[in-house]
This record gives sequence, structure tokens and C-alpha cells, in this order.
Amino acid sequence: MTKVDPWADIQGKVDYDKLIKDFGTEKIDQKLMQRLEQHAKHKGLGLHHFLRRGIFFSHRDMKWILDEYEKGNKFYLYTGRGPSGDVHLGHLVPWMFTKWLQDVFDVELWFQMTDDEKFLFKADLSLEEANRLAYENALDVLAVGFDPKKTKIFVDTDYAATLYPLAIQIAKRLNFTTTKAVFGFSGETNVGAIFYTSMQSVPCILPSVLAKRNIPCLIPYAIDQDAHFRITRDILPKLGYYKPAAIHCRFLPPLTGPGKMSTTGSSKDSTIFVTDDAKTIRKKVMRWAFSGGKDTVEEHRKHGGNTDVDMAFQWLTYFEPDDEKLAYIKRQYESGELLSGELKQILVDTIVPIIDEHQKRREAARKVLPQVLLKDRRHS
Repeated sequence: MTKVDPWADIQGKVDYDKLIKDFGTEKIDQKLMQRLEQHAKHKGLGLHHFLRRGIFFSHRDMKWILDEYEKGNKFYLYTGRGPSGDVHLGHLVPWMFTKWLQDVFDVELWFQMTDDEKFLFKADLSLEEANRLAYENALDVLAVGFDPKKTKIFVDTDYAATLYPLAIQIAKRLNFTTTKAVFGFSGETNVGAIFYTSMQSVPCILPSVLAKRNIPCLIPYAIDQDAHFRITRDILPKLGYYKPAAIHCRFLPPLTGPGKMSTTGSSKDSTIFVTDDAKTIRKKVMRWAFSGGKDTVEEHRKHGGNTDVDMAFQWLTYFEPDDEKLAYIKRQYESGELLSGELKQILVDTIVPIIDEHQKRREAARKVLPQVLLKDRRHS
């Protein structure tokens, strides 16, 4: 099985059903989707296509979160970003869904920029560069469209005076045996990396600490981050706090095939960054998107393409929200009427406007960022 953890270079097909079993999470079922859909309808919204298509597929305690919300006990959202490079479309997937949750439930988002994590885990990344990237990536977070009045962004090293006292409360209850078993750490692992989960756990309780009352926390994230929060959920009740709830998404694969998109290494060429222009996007898609089409036009017209392995189509399941349009494209491609190059062009025409709009909002976010940033006084 493909290894899935917060730092693995995930390549090859991922068995998400097996991850549910191995990680002990719960599959999102129709009953839960119906509850979420009812809340969305109250805000004039529909069920997000990420839920309809199983892109968000697993959860921990979502039913409890909804029970609490329906009793009047509002939750808050928490997610984050490890700043090691430019943001790509794979990063946007959980953020886009988080925005939908914020819109549906009218709740706060606490967004953690983990410059400390990336410095500790990446040998070639300086702390100064990780910190710089954190603020650049924060613009991309705001460009997704979160409500600035209900959004708080903080960079770990610039908010450490607030975070650290809570982190050591958690760290005191986390031993090396646990981190070694969960993450595979060895005697060569730096002690900062061993400690890091304690920092990532803090936002699960920080609003509760500041409000002096327990507030439920819901964390949307890609399934590779689950190891951190399995530990967190074991520790926080010992400190008198709720376990954080979670909802998990699949990875957006690289254009070349199954796995998880990366900002570095050989897969960088097959990654679409939110800084790419239309020409670059088209060039990458046309060159790198693995095709499910046949070797010749004649064969393809006769037998059709395979949408299960075609990366242009797989990407459309993420970025084309119209179910009828997607179903039509699928029929056309599988019947052979739509050629591989034409399908790739449909993908280009779908994602270029998304990125164009993102880039416009990103520039506007420069004025908004100071309003949503949380910093300790020494960094103000």
C-alpha cells in the first residue's frame, strides 16, 4: 500500500477505503450528506460537489459537530498550510471546501501557517524563507474568499508567545514512544520535529482558552494530516477540552497520474500553481496530463477513452461543479466522440478562469491581510 503520512512523497494509487479502516475514521454516508445539505439549503446553497463526488470522503465526529450546532453551540473551523513553496491547485481543494463550510454555518476560521514545521522537516529550507512564504501563502488563503470578519490567520513563529504555553501543556502528555509509533521517527530525528505535533494541536483549543469555555472545533484537511490529530484527540480530553472533529479529503493527483501533487522534485512540472499564466497551464496540461485515450484517433473513435485513468477527466471531477456537464463529457469521451486533446482543452478552459480570478483576489488580499493577522506584541 502507498505510504500516507504528513511528509511522505505519495505516489501511486491510494486505497482510501483501506485508509478509513487503518486510521479508524468513518465514511461519509448519505444520512450525513443529507444533514449537511439541509443546512446548506437554509443559506440558499447546495451540497458541495466535493461531497457529492466523494472527494471529501471520511470524517471524525461530524455527527457530533452537527448535533452541537443544532443545539446552538457553534463550532469554529481550523485548518492550515505548511509554507514550503508556491500554492498549487491541490492546496486549494480543502480551502475551497472550508469556505463552503464557513458560508453554510457562518463560523470563524482559524488558519495556522506552520513555518516552524517546514523549517524543521526540510533540510534545505531556512526559517527566514519559510516565514516569508507563510505571508505570501496567506494571500492565497484570503484569495479563496473567506469572510475577513470571521477569519484569523497566524504564523507560528510570529505568534509563538501565545501558542507555546499551550503547546507545552500538550507536549507534557505526549511521549516519544507515541510519536515514534505514529510517524516512524528514529534516533536521527531532530527534537523539534518530535515536538511539532504539540504546536499543530494548539489551534484545536486556542479559541476555547481565549473564550474561557469549550468550543467545538472542526478541521477540514487532506487525509495525510490525520496522524497529527489522532494524537491530539487522545490528549485534549485529559486537559479538559473537546476532541476536535475532522473531515477528510482525497488528494488532487499530479497530471502525470495517481498520488499527491507536489511543489518540488520531478513532479513539479506536472503541478499547476496558482501563479501560472494561461499559456503555462495549457502547456502543462497538454504535455503532462496522462491520457486514457487510445493510441490512434481511429481506435479512440471505435473504443472510446477510459475516464478512470484519464487525468484531465479526473481533474474535472474536482473543478467542474456542474454534474450534468461532467456526465456529458464522460459520455462523449467514453463513446469516442471526444478526443484526448479536446478533453485536455476542456480542462484548460475550466481551470484558467479559476486561477485568473484567484490571482485578482490575491492582489486585493494584500490590503486585507493586516486586518486578519494575529501576532504577538513583539511582532506588531
